[in-house]
Amino acid sequence: MAKNNSYFGGVISGIKTLLTGMDITMGEYVTPKITEQYPENRKTQHIAERHRGRLVMPHDENGKNKCTACTLCEKACPNGSIKILSQMVTTADGKKKKLLTDYQYNLGDCMFCQLCVNACNFGAIEFVKDFENATFSREALELHLNVPPTEEEMKQYEENAKVAAAKAAEAAKAAEKADDANVKPNKEEA
Repeated sequence: MAKNNSYFGGVISGIKTLLTGMDITMGEYVTPKITEQYPENRKTQHIAERHRGRLVMPHDENGKNKCTACTLCEKACPNGSIKILSQMVTTADGKKKKLLTDYQYNLGDCMFCQLCVNACNFGAIEFVKDFENATFSREALELHLNVPPTEEEMKQYEENAKVAAAKAAEAAKAAEKADDANVKPNKEEA
């Protein structure tokens, strides 16, 4: 189509463009509107099923963490918003295990990609549909999700370690005596 550079051609083109815009506006004018009364309808507001609002750590029926401090979620996090602190403790049966001491989650750095939840083999973390995460300080976005071990539990682990060390020392002495008993007859025979 040839370009019309005349004054009247420009006016006609402008009117055509105006009518196209008015047609779209009138179409939106007659569609039904949905207004959310946000602060008043917090309890009944529809939130999408796949919404990821905030990471939480649900507890088992005893109120303990399900997390075993395996650090799979920390390794899966692409931007390092999860930090896991743990320590080795001795159980009542003398075995060593990792104990979760602190599960740090930075909500401000989180991308809500759910890679950490997918990596967790124990179902220890999950996203909830919490959408009101605004705060006035960045420090409020640094969350500690786990229930820390109590002082009584830590004392019990220390006692377990002492008992296990004593048993190991007794076993070492018994092994030395057995070795000495096996070595002495061999010297007499030679």
